Amino acid sequence: MLFNEIYGSYYQVTALVLREAVRDNLTREGLTELVQKRAFSESVLALPEGLQGERWRLLHRDMTTPIQEGPTMPLTLLQKRWLKALLLDPRMQLFNPDMTGLEDVKPLFTPDMFVWFDRYNDGDDYADPAYAAHFRTILGALRERRRLDLEYISNRDQPIRITVTPRHLEYSEKDDRFRLIASDSRRDWIINLSGIVACSPGDRQALSSKYEKKALTVTLELADRRNALERVLLHFSHLEKETERLDENRYRVTLHYDSQDETEMVIRILSFGPVIRVLEPPHFVELVKRRIERQMTFATFLPGDEAENGLESQTQGRPEGACEGGI
Repeated sequence: MLFNEIYGSYYQVTALVLREAVRDNLTREGLTELVQKRAFSESVLALPEGLQGERWRLLHRDMTTPIQEGPTMPLTLLQKRWLKALLLDPRMQLFNPDMTGLEDVKPLFTPDMFVWFDRYNDGDDYADPAYAAHFRTILGALRERRRLDLEYISNRDQPIRITVTPRHLEYSEKDDRFRLIASDSRRDWIINLSGIVACSPGDRQALSSKYEKKALTVTLELADRRNALERVLLHFSHLEKETERLDENRYRVTLHYDSQDETEMVIRILSFGPVIRVLEPPHFVELVKRRIERQMTFATFLPGDEAENGLESQTQGRPEGACEGGI
């Protein structure tokens, strides 16, 4: 409960209120303001009354407290083990997290316990010291609002040197890659971090940016067969979404995504097969039709057993590597 993202807020707010009371800085107006800012809207009706009432006896009528020292929020062993497990993720290690106090804690799970499906197996090498150094340089430039001097290898194996203003880093779950979204005075850039060979921070002068993240939506009708609803919601858990139940086994799901991820969205939706039907927008429906037509055309030119497995082979292959699981 203490560590829960919802219920834990009540403990956090109570601890904050009591610390203010120990310092003799608490007023009735301050109590209400703290609860409004740090908890939920309905908490104003219950939390101040509970703190001042006979049930908890944590605050006197003059807003002082019988507590002598401000409360702390120590972590349980289970919480420490969970934190240790998260911090062992190689992607988390890129942020150089402080693991002080967790040295002798056994993690709740380790990265090697997971088997990934529907994800390319040639993702970024997060253990590469050069990759980690580039990541932290970019992260520092973002935090300090600095430009970046970059050299990277293009898709045509050509070295390119540019000076850009970094906008943000994004992670592709499907590709298991980090990308840098940046811009200069002429255009926007989307650069795979794995292709960067040199990276150094520049000055603080900002460059004009043309980059605008364009949000799109796609609406699906889902037949809940073979646990399809749970699989779809888990697969797209990182996206904003609305889900509406149409009848006992049918659902309408609307997904919000970045326009630059549209091709990936088509592939991922098709991976669920006949349990999903795309309703709108029309241009997305057309993209799905075209991709299916291309797959069918590809399959007709494959002889024998290759034709039977042609669609799977086409969707699983890509120049950079293979894909585990099945699309």
